[in-house]
Amino acid sequence: MHASNSFGDSASRLLRQGGLMAVIVLYTLYSAMPFVWLGSMSLRTTSEISAAHFAWPQTLHWEKFRVAWVDSNFAQYFWNSTLVVGAAVAIVTLFGAAAAHCLARYNFRGNRLVYFTLFSSIVFPPQIILISLFQVLVEFDLYNTRLGLTLVYVGLQLPLTVYLLEGFFARIPQDLFDAAKIDGYSDFEIFWKIVLPVGMPAIATTIILNFIQLWNEFLFAVVLVSEPGLRTLPIGIRAFMGDYFQDIGMIATGMMIAIIPVVIVYAFFSEKLIQGMTAGAVK
Repeated sequence: MHASNSFGDSASRLLRQGGLMAVIVLYTLYSAMPFVWLGSMSLRTTSEISAAHFAWPQTLHWEKFRVAWVDSNFAQYFWNSTLVVGAAVAIVTLFGAAAAHCLARYNFRGNRLVYFTLFSSIVFPPQIILISLFQVLVEFDLYNTRLGLTLVYVGLQLPLTVYLLEGFFARIPQDLFDAAKIDGYSDFEIFWKIVLPVGMPAIATTIILNFIQLWNEFLFAVVLVSEPGLRTLPIGIRAFMGDYFQDIGMIATGMMIAIIPVVIVYAFFSEKLIQGMTAGAVK
């Protein structure tokens, strides 16, 4: 009787694990197939795609990437996005982490007022300030500049970054800070040597979220930048689609160029992202 129950429990456990594995595999295929399809189309010509939409490329047309990169000015678009988004994410990460640490650790008058003011700015859609931002940038000669777009991106992402990090930093045990004070650490050294390393999982999460959001941002870039030489990738892709409206293969190549950096950043920070999303406490 005991052996029968043991066999039944094992079979039930294997069935549950098999069902869970099947769901995971199906979801992975569902998520990965569009990316794989886009990757295959980026290496095929439009005539090949028209003949067989879902076929695997028989000949890999790597020269399409050179055409998109050089002849269609994707190198300039990529460089502009790298400068603007890279600078914005770096500034948002550093200042957002510092602000979150201050709000989580120091009790000063207006602490919660500052916090809820930042939180309230997340609730409202950022599009409502688009006209005001345009007027401000024109007034300070920042319209049609990478610096102006970078500052706008910083302002857009800073409240969410502070909101996400403040809750994580508040869970860091006070004993760490007390021990650091006894060892003679200054406030800046505590932030640099304790808060940043301990909070790296949460910081990596905000880096990925901010990078993906800003790398794909279109509305503010298209309104605040009109100079062709300053276009970011989303604006460049729109112009590229206009030039190659009937060339689906080249459009897929351009999209692939834009997607690759996001995949690389996610792959680099994925482990920290998982830690940051699942961290309920700091040991």
